[in-house]
Amino acid sequence: MPATITVQTVRDWEFRVVVQEGASRTEHRVTVDPAHHQRLTGGRVSAEALVRRSFKFLLAREPKESILRAFDLAVIGRYFPEYERAMKR
Repeated sequence: MPATITVQTVRDWEFRVVVQEGASRTEHRVTVDPAHHQRLTGGRVSAEALVRRSFKFLLAREPKESILRAFDLAVIGRYFPEYERAMKR
């Protein structure tokens, strides 16, 4: 069963993400730097959509329990060098 990813805006550039797999769920607080968002998407994709896509990317590589509970989206590139290239597609 694939994970359900729910992204809610907390305030500008800050999101609450819930990842649900069956009865198991994790919650994450994610910030997005506007310049990083622009660099990855060229403004063609909302920050919320970028966060959702980023979580799909992460879940393809690690279990939801391994994802940091609070982080800035730019941190993903430190762990996964292919992240930015994948998001630009």
